[in-house]
Amino acid sequence: MAARGGSYRRRTRKLMKKHARTQGKISLRNYFSKYNKGDKVALVAEPAVQKGIFHLRFYGKHGIVQGMQGKCYLVKIKDGGKSKIMLTHPVHLKRTP
Repeated sequence: MAARGGSYRRRTRKLMKKHARTQGKISLRNYFSKYNKGDKVALVAEPAVQKGIFHLRFYGKHGIVQGMQGKCYLVKIKDGGKSKIMLTHPVHLKRTP
């Protein structure tokens, strides 16, 4: 059997691309944002920060904050029929109504 080619960030050139107006320094407001248990959030990766990023197959998924672990948040999402917990830095999260 052949070995699998590439890493977990392969085929993400378009996904990890930023628009010209958003390039440069990242917003400290987003970097240090606080979430409470039960908040609804979307997983949207910030390409400038690789720390605390989730696997990019979950990009755009919506979930619920379950708690904190260090500086990162535990986010519960549904993947097919299963519930999964993602450990994600707050810079990669966005609030949803």
